[in-house]
Amino acid sequence: MTTTENPATEDPASSAGWYDAESTLQLRVPFARGPQPAPGYTFDEISRAEWVLGRMPDAGWSAEPGQRRTRVSRALLVCLLLAQAVLSLRLHNSAFEDEALYVYAGHAMIDHLFHGAPDYGGFASYFSGSPVLYPVLAAWVDSAAGLTGVRLMSLAFMLGSTALLYSFTRKLFNERTALLAAGAFSVTQSTLFLGNFATYDAMAIFLLALTAWILVRVAPGHWALPLAAAPVAALTVGVKYAAALYLPTLAVLLVLVAHERLGGREALRRGAVFTTGVGILLGLGVLTTDYLQAIRSTTTERAHGTAPLGQLLWDCARWGGLLFALACLGTVLYARRAGLGEVPGGPGAAPSRRWRLALGAVLSGTALLAPAYQIHLQTSISLHKHIGYGLLFAAPMAGVALTRLMGAHFRFPQAVIAVGVLALTFGMSQSAQNYGVWPDTGRLIPELAKNVRPGQKWLGQPHEAPVYYLSNRGLTDYTLWTSIFYIDYTGREGRHLSGPEGYRAAIEDGWFDGVVLDWSDQPGEVQALIRDELRRSGRYRLATALIYRTSVGSGHFEIWLPLPAARTR
Repeated sequence: MTTTENPATEDPASSAGWYDAESTLQLRVPFARGPQPAPGYTFDEISRAEWVLGRMPDAGWSAEPGQRRTRVSRALLVCLLLAQAVLSLRLHNSAFEDEALYVYAGHAMIDHLFHGAPDYGGFASYFSGSPVLYPVLAAWVDSAAGLTGVRLMSLAFMLGSTALLYSFTRKLFNERTALLAAGAFSVTQSTLFLGNFATYDAMAIFLLALTAWILVRVAPGHWALPLAAAPVAALTVGVKYAAALYLPTLAVLLVLVAHERLGGREALRRGAVFTTGVGILLGLGVLTTDYLQAIRSTTTERAHGTAPLGQLLWDCARWGGLLFALACLGTVLYARRAGLGEVPGGPGAAPSRRWRLALGAVLSGTALLAPAYQIHLQTSISLHKHIGYGLLFAAPMAGVALTRLMGAHFRFPQAVIAVGVLALTFGMSQSAQNYGVWPDTGRLIPELAKNVRPGQKWLGQPHEAPVYYLSNRGLTDYTLWTSIFYIDYTGREGRHLSGPEGYRAAIEDGWFDGVVLDWSDQPGEVQALIRDELRRSGRYRLATALIYRTSVGSGHFEIWLPLPAARTR
């Protein structure tokens, strides 16, 4: 649009969005709605027109990422990973009983596998993962860097999971969605908690993410390439048996990605190849090991608990509800419209609505698997950890929702900022609370070190942490400790006693060289029985009481020692 007015006499117009180009005045706004002045209008007539900024074009983004866009997105990913690392490392506590047990078991397995020591722990019969995989790796790291090094290994696994999530989400959608998905996953309480927790879970989540990354990348390629992911998927199940729950999601994800590029027949072919490969490897693993009983007792036939349904639903909602709600929103929005706003596609480039709905439903629905299984079992044990497995798969659809909320060209960043602040607040507070549930044994271990001697028999709760810390000093080992959960005691008459009778007889006979009790606000029946028997027998005295506080209450450790000349056996 031009006007015949002399631009030199219209200085205010120049500051109002006009510029001088070859003695004409031209509007800077590329698209406008409202009255459109025709050629020949005077400047005053044009300035009185009502101009409204229209929809910004998609020219700022191209379908294929450039080098600058790739560098910027990777730099932002590094910032996310650094923030995740800091938030995980801020958590502090002594070894949890599972951490101590797994690391100690790894040392025992190393002695058994490489030095001919007897396999006295029987870990393969009740561990929820193979004792020769994660525990051995954790023990090797522990030998070099202690528990801190093992926890740092978990942090590396969780950072790797976030990076792989970014990568395969970028492959499915684009950089912005990938960054938002990685950001949402990186601040969940399970991610932050597991980033500083030495158990199977961080390694298993990393292997799941690695499997998904491989499958998404090789799906359009040769039909045999999915076999490359089969060993990783089988290893994931070996590390944590419950990870088998997510194998169907991986197979369906492969089929969907291949279907979008190659069609239904080729997609099913690749899915069958992957499923067959994983099935063969898992079958060989079951046939060549004695882990079947552990798989049944810890996973497929696990004993039911008594946790109320309302409490389980509330825990699921507060630990994963926000990301799951975002994933559901992303599924709905993605099914309604294929374009993500900031990355334009050509005609016919968008996948079908049915495909989009299937992808969103599979990824989002995976977040429900662990909660549904634990609700079925009526147990909240490790729910705060297990919920993170499904959130890994739901995160891409959460990224889609956040992308849509933000709009093209960061039009509504305040919506994403508000959601991000809420997610960060939940993740930080919940991870800190869950990390402070168990009592710190920092004061207990030095007291025990003064009294425990090699070869002595002890009764303890907790006993895993003392065994881990004191075995490093050569003072004790796993076989010398009895827990409050099981006892097999041979009485004076040669009878094998278990349960309450076993504890009573062993204490009455002065069998133990010391007893450790964790006396919390709500002591269990066995702890109360042991304490009463220690007092009644007259063979033990309370030597030390150490007060502690946790995120859910308070309590104290009690150390009971035999009276002089009290032992008879």
